[in-house]
Amino acid sequence: MTNPLLQHWETPFELPPFDQISDDDFSPAMEEALARHRAEIGTIADGIDEPTFANTIEALEAAGETLSQVLGVFFNVAGADSNPAREALQREFSPKLAAHYAEISGNKTLFARVAALWDQKDSLDLTDEQARVLMLTHRGFVRAGAALEGADETRMKEIKNRLAVLGTEFTQNLLADERDWFMDLGEGDLAGLPQFVVEAARAAGEEKGAGGPVITLSRSLIVPFLQFSTRRDLREIAFRAWTARGANGGETDNREIAAEILKLREERANLLGYDTFADYKLETEMAKTPTAVRDLLMQVWAPAKSQAEADAWVLEQLMREDGVNGPLEPWDWRFYAEKRRKQLHDLDEAELKPYLQLDKMIEAAFSCSERLFGLSFAPLDVPLYHPDCRAWEVKRNGEHVAVFIGDYFARGSKRSGAWCSAIRAQAKHPKVQAPIVVNVCNFAKGDPALLSYDDARTLFHEFGHALHQMLSDVTYESVSGTSVARDFVELPSQLYEHWLDVPEVLQTYAVHAETGAPMPGQLLDKVLAAATFDMGFQTIEYVASALVDLAFHEGPAAADPMARQAEVLEEIGMPSAITMRHATPHFAHVFAGDGYSSGYYSYMWSEVMDADAFEAFEEAGGAFDKDKARALEEHILSTGGSRDAAELYMSFRGRMPGVEALLKGRGLAA
Repeated sequence: MTNPLLQHWETPFELPPFDQISDDDFSPAMEEALARHRAEIGTIADGIDEPTFANTIEALEAAGETLSQVLGVFFNVAGADSNPAREALQREFSPKLAAHYAEISGNKTLFARVAALWDQKDSLDLTDEQARVLMLTHRGFVRAGAALEGADETRMKEIKNRLAVLGTEFTQNLLADERDWFMDLGEGDLAGLPQFVVEAARAAGEEKGAGGPVITLSRSLIVPFLQFSTRRDLREIAFRAWTARGANGGETDNREIAAEILKLREERANLLGYDTFADYKLETEMAKTPTAVRDLLMQVWAPAKSQAEADAWVLEQLMREDGVNGPLEPWDWRFYAEKRRKQLHDLDEAELKPYLQLDKMIEAAFSCSERLFGLSFAPLDVPLYHPDCRAWEVKRNGEHVAVFIGDYFARGSKRSGAWCSAIRAQAKHPKVQAPIVVNVCNFAKGDPALLSYDDARTLFHEFGHALHQMLSDVTYESVSGTSVARDFVELPSQLYEHWLDVPEVLQTYAVHAETGAPMPGQLLDKVLAAATFDMGFQTIEYVASALVDLAFHEGPAAADPMARQAEVLEEIGMPSAITMRHATPHFAHVFAGDGYSSGYYSYMWSEVMDADAFEAFEEAGGAFDKDKARALEEHILSTGGSRDAAELYMSFRGRMPGVEALLKGRGLAA
């Protein structure tokens, strides 16, 4: 029987035929795809003609189509709908892929062709995008170790293979801890919980086969439990389990894995001539240096800490009123912050949530993109990888633009968090291909599914990434969509969050789940007034994580990362009632792969730009100003990584931003 992963898909929009693909197809498809790619690379490297941009760089861009097709499907389903077979395949594929790409980057004949073109670059008559692709290709080879020889070259391959294995182990250990822990709730354990939390807990209990409501380690369930449960003892149990992910001892413990990853990263950077891994990693980002990152984070840390300490004092007084003595603990913060929010803004999450229906928030995200960029969305009835998924065809002016897939609900088979990925990225060479883009979230199920305001913000955030993929208009896939500097990639996503806060958007789409009535003006005013509530807490938990990540990578590798984490938190004066958003054993951004390693600061670097960019809309004709939307698409959303990130921002805004707009947006300005 033919393997569907290796065929050209004669399906609507060339979507993967998910109903024909089984787990047994992945391994043989991977072997064949690797073999095909290896042969294509060999043909390019061993070509007898003098290297040209077409026969070398464009040929590299065109190579690996089958492999991209297989990986596009596999890694989407492995992350969003895992099972023991897929986990085993991930463990099998990770070292194979690392070895495969190390073999390519270590191909001296191929590198010689790329280097020859780089030396002649000024005489090749390239377009700006071609010049950029040549630079990135050459730089990628050098940074991968193509210029290394002998023992150093061998060691680099060993390091890459081992890091691939460790990243997969880290991810799977975290998934196992999140999947396996849950806390049964008896009737007496539901005290203080609004109906939407009880319903979500019952739905989670059904999925676990528990026979009653449970609390799991899904953020969309545990956070509201910590906000509302009057049972301080249960809040403590749940919080400790949540923050112990990856640090429970036994087979799923990630602490030694993190230590080995840090050591190997340092060695990798040293082999390439860098003092530290942070120096190596940040060279290609907008920030460029660890010093620039630290300067930004500390400019935000000081006012955030001051705000958080003032807030903590108030929350302790609320605790005393409840007859609770002793210090404010991390499992108390969200509970008393929710009480305080109700006092200050007369805003109750339980009152707000019925107005934030998942389907309506999806409509809102779509509508904003229609008003800004002229996009329309029509539901598709096609096979997808899980019954929870839905798909839409995206059009503009009647022309097909992309397929968008939304996978919104939490389940045990899905890793935590939210992300955007592309099963297929936009490109025009070697053939025109429209993107297939996926947003994955972890919202609690319900009938209807209701979101917190934070959930709704996450939905808009991930859809901002999706727009970056869908509106991409470049020639080469290597610079398509979100293939940009890590500290620039969050700009479109964080910028899009601002449209959730636009009053007319909420007035239209925030309608009551039972009555259909729009959110009352008084409640809407309270929501917007409370937008920066508890921002000291939110900023502290994020910046602490970013500073720990930076510290891990800007000096000698810590033999004991947990001890180094504790040192950093003591140095910066971490408030005792707040924990890092991502402690080391479950810091998947940093340890599941190299993506955000030494780069977790990126969200804040991008936020400096997104706050400034939205101000550009407000200074013009408002949130839906057509000229600004056109400029945003022209200079940022359509260009991918075809130009330098700072150049792209300058061409949109005319200048680089300062931190002031960010502090103002977070309510932390003096």
